[in-house]
Amino acid sequence: MDNKMVVFRGKGIRRALHGNEWWFSIVDVIAVLTDSFNPRDYWYKMKIRVKTEEGSELSTFCRQLKLESADGKKYETDCANTEGIFRIIQSIPSPKAEPFKRWLAKVGYERVQEIEDPELGTKRTRALFKAKGYSDEWIEKRMRGIAIREELTDEWKNRNVERPKEYEILTAEIAKAAFGVTPSGHKKIKGLDRENLRDHMTDLELIFTMLGEASTTAIARADDARGFPKNRRAAVKGGSVAGKARKDLEKKTGKRVVSSENYLTEPERRKRLERRK
Repeated sequence: MDNKMVVFRGKGIRRALHGNEWWFSIVDVIAVLTDSFNPRDYWYKMKIRVKTEEGSELSTFCRQLKLESADGKKYETDCANTEGIFRIIQSIPSPKAEPFKRWLAKVGYERVQEIEDPELGTKRTRALFKAKGYSDEWIEKRMRGIAIREELTDEWKNRNVERPKEYEILTAEIAKAAFGVTPSGHKKIKGLDRENLRDHMTDLELIFTMLGEASTTAIARADDARGFPKNRRAAVKGGSVAGKARKDLEKKTGKRVVSSENYLTEPERRKRLERRK
Protein backbone atom coordinates (compact mmCIF):
# COMPACT_ATOMS: atom_id res chain seq x y z
CA MET A 1 0.00 0.00 0.00
CA ASP A 2 2.89 2.34 0.67
CA ASN A 3 4.98 1.28 -2.31
CA LYS A 4 7.50 -0.15 0.13
CA MET A 5 6.44 -3.73 0.61
CA VAL A 6 4.26 -6.50 -0.78
CA VAL A 7 3.47 -9.78 0.90
CA PHE A 8 3.87 -13.28 -0.53
CA ARG A 9 2.52 -16.06 1.69
CA GLY A 10 2.92 -14.05 4.85
CA LYS A 11 6.44 -12.78 4.13
CA GLY A 12 7.24 -9.18 3.27
CA ILE A 13 9.19 -8.33 0.14
CA ARG A 14 10.51 -4.77 -0.03
CA ARG A 15 10.17 -2.96 -3.33
CA ALA A 16 10.62 0.46 -4.91
CA LEU A 17 9.35 2.19 -8.01
CA HIS A 18 12.17 2.98 -10.41
CA GLY A 19 11.71 3.93 -14.04
CA ASN A 20 7.95 3.34 -13.71
CA GLU A 21 8.36 -0.35 -12.78
CA TRP A 22 8.72 -2.33 -9.58
CA TRP A 23 12.17 -3.34 -8.37
CA PHE A 24 12.24 -6.00 -5.63
CA SER A 25 14.76 -6.70 -2.88
CA ILE A 26 16.73 -9.77 -3.94
CA VAL A 27 17.57 -10.90 -0.39
CA ASP A 28 13.87 -10.73 0.50
CA VAL A 29 13.02 -12.91 -2.49
CA ILE A 30 15.73 -15.39 -1.49
CA ALA A 31 14.35 -15.47 2.05
CA VAL A 32 10.93 -16.40 0.66
CA LEU A 33 12.19 -19.09 -1.73
CA THR A 34 14.83 -20.77 0.44
CA ASP A 35 15.24 -21.92 4.00
CA SER A 36 18.48 -19.99 4.36
CA PHE A 37 19.15 -18.45 7.76
CA ASN A 38 21.30 -15.82 6.03
CA PRO A 39 19.79 -14.70 2.70
CA ARG A 40 22.56 -12.14 2.17
CA ASP A 41 25.23 -14.84 2.38
CA TYR A 42 23.13 -17.09 0.12
CA TRP A 43 22.96 -14.31 -2.49
CA TYR A 44 26.72 -13.67 -2.26
CA LYS A 45 27.57 -17.37 -2.73
CA MET A 46 24.97 -17.80 -5.49
CA LYS A 47 26.60 -15.05 -7.55
CA ILE A 48 29.97 -16.77 -7.23
CA ARG A 49 28.49 -20.19 -8.11
CA VAL A 50 26.64 -18.92 -11.19
CA LYS A 51 29.71 -17.07 -12.42
CA THR A 52 31.86 -20.20 -11.97
CA GLU A 53 29.38 -22.67 -13.48
CA GLU A 54 27.72 -20.57 -16.17
CA GLY A 55 30.15 -17.73 -16.72
CA SER A 56 27.41 -15.13 -16.25
CA GLU A 57 27.14 -12.24 -13.81
CA LEU A 58 23.85 -12.09 -11.91
CA SER A 59 24.83 -8.59 -10.78
CA THR A 60 24.12 -7.32 -14.30
CA PHE A 61 20.41 -7.82 -13.56
CA CYS A 62 20.62 -5.71 -10.38
CA ARG A 63 20.49 -2.10 -9.35
CA GLN A 64 21.15 -0.76 -5.89
CA LEU A 65 18.18 1.20 -4.53
CA LYS A 66 17.62 2.61 -1.05
CA LEU A 67 15.15 0.46 0.89
CA GLU A 68 14.08 0.73 4.50
CA SER A 69 15.67 -1.82 6.83
CA ALA A 70 14.44 -3.28 10.13
CA ASP A 71 16.09 -0.40 12.03
CA GLY A 72 13.94 2.13 10.16
CA LYS A 73 16.89 3.51 8.17
CA LYS A 74 17.36 3.26 4.41
CA TYR A 75 20.30 1.40 2.90
CA GLU A 76 21.51 0.64 -0.62
CA THR A 77 20.04 -2.77 -1.40
CA ASP A 78 20.46 -5.10 -4.40
CA CYS A 79 17.18 -5.01 -6.34
CA ALA A 80 15.94 -6.43 -9.63
CA ASN A 81 12.89 -5.80 -11.77
CA THR A 82 10.45 -8.55 -12.73
CA GLU A 83 12.59 -9.77 -15.64
CA GLY A 84 15.75 -9.78 -13.52
CA ILE A 85 14.05 -11.62 -10.64
CA PHE A 86 12.87 -14.32 -13.07
CA ARG A 87 16.48 -14.81 -14.19
CA ILE A 88 17.74 -14.98 -10.60
CA ILE A 89 15.02 -17.46 -9.61
CA GLN A 90 16.27 -19.83 -12.32
CA SER A 91 19.43 -20.24 -10.24
CA ILE A 92 17.53 -21.04 -7.04
CA PRO A 93 16.72 -24.77 -6.76
CA SER A 94 13.45 -24.43 -4.88
CA PRO A 95 9.97 -25.99 -5.29
CA LYS A 96 8.59 -22.66 -4.05
CA ALA A 97 9.76 -20.92 -7.23
CA GLU A 98 6.82 -21.66 -9.55
CA PRO A 99 4.05 -20.16 -7.36
CA PHE A 100 6.30 -17.17 -6.75
CA LYS A 101 6.86 -16.68 -10.48
CA ARG A 102 3.11 -16.64 -11.08
CA TRP A 103 2.62 -14.19 -8.20
CA LEU A 104 5.43 -11.94 -9.43
CA ALA A 105 4.04 -11.92 -12.97
CA LYS A 106 0.65 -10.87 -11.57
CA VAL A 107 2.23 -8.01 -9.56
CA GLY A 108 4.12 -6.85 -12.64
CA TYR A 109 1.00 -7.04 -14.81
CA GLU A 110 -1.01 -5.04 -12.28
CA ARG A 111 1.65 -2.32 -12.34
CA VAL A 112 1.40 -2.11 -16.15
CA GLN A 113 -2.39 -1.80 -15.81
CA GLU A 114 -1.98 0.99 -13.23
CA ILE A 115 0.34 2.95 -15.54
CA GLU A 116 -2.28 2.73 -18.30
CA ASP A 117 -5.17 3.49 -15.91
CA PRO A 118 -4.04 5.14 -12.61
CA GLU A 119 -7.56 4.78 -11.20
CA LEU A 120 -6.97 1.02 -10.92
CA GLY A 121 -4.12 1.63 -8.50
CA THR A 122 -6.40 3.81 -6.37
CA LYS A 123 -9.11 1.14 -6.36
CA ARG A 124 -6.62 -1.56 -5.33
CA THR A 125 -5.30 0.62 -2.52
CA ARG A 126 -8.82 1.24 -1.24
CA ALA A 127 -9.56 -2.49 -1.39
CA LEU A 128 -6.40 -3.31 0.59
CA PHE A 129 -7.28 -0.82 3.32
CA LYS A 130 -10.84 -2.17 3.43
CA ALA A 131 -9.56 -5.76 3.73
CA LYS A 132 -7.44 -4.67 6.71
CA GLY A 133 -10.53 -3.42 8.52
CA TYR A 134 -10.22 0.36 8.11
CA SER A 135 -13.47 2.33 8.09
CA ASP A 136 -14.73 3.99 4.91
CA GLU A 137 -14.37 7.41 6.55
CA TRP A 138 -10.72 6.74 7.46
CA ILE A 139 -9.98 5.38 3.97
CA GLU A 140 -11.43 8.52 2.39
CA LYS A 141 -9.12 10.72 4.48
CA ARG A 142 -6.12 8.50 3.78
CA MET A 143 -6.73 8.57 0.03
CA ARG A 144 -7.17 12.35 0.08
CA GLY A 145 -3.92 12.58 2.03
CA ILE A 146 -2.15 10.54 -0.65
CA ALA A 147 -3.37 12.94 -3.34
CA ILE A 148 -2.25 16.00 -1.34
CA ARG A 149 1.15 14.39 -0.71
CA GLU A 150 1.61 13.67 -4.43
CA GLU A 151 0.73 17.26 -5.28
CA LEU A 152 3.35 18.46 -2.80
CA THR A 153 6.12 16.16 -4.05
CA ASP A 154 5.34 17.15 -7.64
CA GLU A 155 5.66 20.78 -6.57
CA TRP A 156 9.02 20.08 -4.92
CA LYS A 157 10.25 18.35 -8.05
CA ASN A 158 9.22 21.33 -10.18
CA ARG A 159 11.03 23.62 -7.73
CA ASN A 160 14.39 21.87 -8.02
CA VAL A 161 14.18 19.59 -5.00
CA GLU A 162 15.54 16.33 -6.33
CA ARG A 163 17.30 14.08 -3.82
CA PRO A 164 15.29 11.58 -1.72
CA LYS A 165 17.14 12.78 1.39
CA GLU A 166 15.90 16.33 0.76
CA TYR A 167 12.30 15.08 0.51
CA GLU A 168 12.81 13.25 3.80
CA ILE A 169 14.13 16.39 5.53
CA LEU A 170 11.31 18.58 4.18
CA THR A 171 8.71 16.05 5.31
CA ALA A 172 10.26 15.98 8.78
CA GLU A 173 10.21 19.80 8.95
CA ILE A 174 6.47 19.87 8.17
CA ALA A 175 5.73 17.14 10.72
CA LYS A 176 7.86 18.75 13.42
CA ALA A 177 6.11 22.10 12.97
CA ALA A 178 2.66 20.48 12.75
CA PHE A 179 2.92 17.95 15.58
CA GLY A 180 5.92 19.00 17.63
CA VAL A 181 7.54 15.66 16.87
CA THR A 182 9.44 14.20 13.90
CA PRO A 183 8.01 11.23 11.94
CA SER A 184 10.51 8.86 13.61
CA GLY A 185 9.48 10.16 17.04
CA HIS A 186 5.82 9.85 16.07
CA LYS A 187 6.40 6.20 15.09
CA LYS A 188 7.98 5.50 18.47
CA ILE A 189 4.96 6.96 20.25
CA LYS A 190 2.76 4.57 18.27
CA GLY A 191 5.06 1.59 18.84
CA LEU A 192 5.77 1.12 15.12
CA ASP A 193 8.85 -0.31 13.45
CA ARG A 194 8.87 -0.67 9.68
CA GLU A 195 5.21 0.21 9.23
CA ASN A 196 4.05 3.27 7.32
CA LEU A 197 3.24 5.93 9.93
CA ARG A 198 0.33 7.35 7.94
CA ASP A 199 -1.38 3.96 7.81
CA HIS A 200 -1.59 4.12 11.61
CA MET A 201 -2.70 7.72 12.06
CA THR A 202 -6.00 8.69 13.67
CA ASP A 203 -8.51 10.82 11.77
CA LEU A 204 -7.19 14.00 13.41
CA GLU A 205 -3.55 13.12 12.72
CA LEU A 206 -4.41 12.58 9.04
CA ILE A 207 -6.32 15.88 8.90
CA PHE A 208 -3.44 17.91 10.39
CA THR A 209 -0.93 16.11 8.13
CA MET A 210 -3.02 17.12 5.12
CA LEU A 211 -3.30 20.70 6.38
CA GLY A 212 0.48 20.96 6.86
CA GLU A 213 1.30 19.56 3.42
CA ALA A 214 -1.41 21.46 1.54
CA SER A 215 -0.29 24.68 3.27
CA THR A 216 3.33 23.98 2.31
CA THR A 217 2.32 23.58 -1.34
CA ALA A 218 0.41 26.87 -1.27
CA ILE A 219 3.25 28.74 0.46
CA ALA A 220 5.92 27.36 -1.89
CA ARG A 221 3.88 28.68 -4.79
CA ALA A 222 3.20 32.04 -3.15
CA ASP A 223 6.88 32.51 -2.25
CA ASP A 224 8.03 31.01 -5.56
CA ALA A 225 10.45 28.88 -3.54
CA ARG A 226 13.28 27.47 -5.66
CA GLY A 227 15.81 24.94 -4.45
CA PHE A 228 16.09 23.06 -1.18
CA PRO A 229 16.84 25.91 1.32
CA LYS A 230 13.86 28.04 0.27
CA ASN A 231 11.53 25.05 0.17
CA ARG A 232 12.74 24.12 3.63
CA ARG A 233 11.58 27.50 4.90
CA ALA A 234 8.25 26.99 3.12
CA ALA A 235 7.93 23.57 4.78
CA VAL A 236 8.39 25.08 8.24
CA LYS A 237 5.81 27.77 7.46
CA GLY A 238 3.33 25.24 6.10
CA GLY A 239 3.76 22.91 9.04
CA SER A 240 3.34 25.84 11.40
CA VAL A 241 -0.12 26.55 9.95
CA ALA A 242 -1.17 23.04 10.99
CA GLY A 243 0.74 23.36 14.28
CA LYS A 244 -1.20 26.49 15.25
CA ALA A 245 -4.52 24.83 14.49
CA ARG A 246 -3.48 21.71 16.42
CA LYS A 247 -2.49 23.70 19.51
CA ASP A 248 -5.77 25.61 19.39
CA LEU A 249 -7.74 22.36 19.24
CA GLU A 250 -5.70 20.82 22.07
CA LYS A 251 -6.33 23.90 24.21
CA LYS A 252 -10.08 23.67 23.63
CA THR A 253 -10.38 19.88 24.10
CA GLY A 254 -7.67 19.30 26.68
CA LYS A 255 -6.44 16.32 24.65
CA ARG A 256 -3.27 15.81 22.62
CA VAL A 257 -3.67 15.20 18.91
CA VAL A 258 -0.56 13.00 18.66
CA SER A 259 -1.81 9.62 19.76
CA SER A 260 -0.30 6.25 20.63
CA GLU A 261 -3.21 4.58 18.82
CA ASN A 262 -2.28 2.32 15.90
CA TYR A 263 -3.87 -0.24 13.62
CA LEU A 264 -1.59 -3.15 14.44
CA THR A 265 -3.38 -6.48 14.70
CA GLU A 266 -3.30 -8.35 18.00
CA PRO A 267 -0.73 -10.91 16.71
CA GLU A 268 1.45 -8.03 15.48
CA ARG A 269 1.23 -6.34 18.89
CA ARG A 270 2.24 -9.56 20.67
CA LYS A 271 5.21 -10.07 18.35
CA ARG A 272 6.29 -6.46 18.94
CA LEU A 273 6.15 -6.91 22.70
CA GLU A 274 8.12 -10.18 22.55
CA ARG A 275 10.87 -8.57 20.47
CA ARG A 276 11.23 -5.73 22.95
CA LYS A 277 11.54 -7.95 26.03
